[in-house]
This record gives sequence, structure tokens and C-alpha cells, in this order.
Amino acid sequence: MTQYTRRSSEQWQALIQQWQESGLSAPQFCEQHEVGYASFCNWRKRFNTQDSPAEESSSEAQFIDLQSLTATSADDSKGWNIVLSLGNGVELRLSQN
Repeated sequence: MTQYTRRSSEQWQALIQQWQESGLSAPQFCEQHEVGYASFCNWRKRFNTQDSPAEESSSEAQFIDLQSLTATSADDSKGWNIVLSLGNGVELRLSQN
């Protein structure tokens, strides 16, 4: 019979911090520390962390002011073209004609 360990919010936060510093994937960390992967993912989501420590630096949101894309003269009114790269080869294209 599998025995489950009930952890406090503070204990989960400490575990997630350890994982971030470990350099391991989440499944590897959970296996080594005998932590349920589904529970780990739920708590990680609660604390709003990223999927891996390496992704943290590259996943910052970047915003642009769309007002700067609006037409300023009659010649510019032909439109704008926006391409959002969502990852895994998925792109969202917005254009105004």
C-alpha cells in the first residue's frame, strides 16, 4: 500500500524552490524525492512557477504599444501586419487591409 505524505504550503514552496535550483526536470525531481508528480504540478501552478529553471529567463512577457501601429497619414492607412510566434511552430498573424 502506498503511503502519502501530507505537506503544508510552506513545505511545497520549499520543494519547488529545491527543484528550481536542482537543474532536474520536474518528473526526475519528483521521482528522486518521492513526490507525486500531479501534486507537484498543482502546487507549482499555485506558486506560478515555470516548467523548468532554464525557461525562466526567456519567458518574460514582452509588450508593444499598438497605438504606435495606427495610421498617421492617408498613405499609412493601408494597414499593419502582426505575427505572434506562440512556440512549436504555431504563429498567429494579424493584418489590416
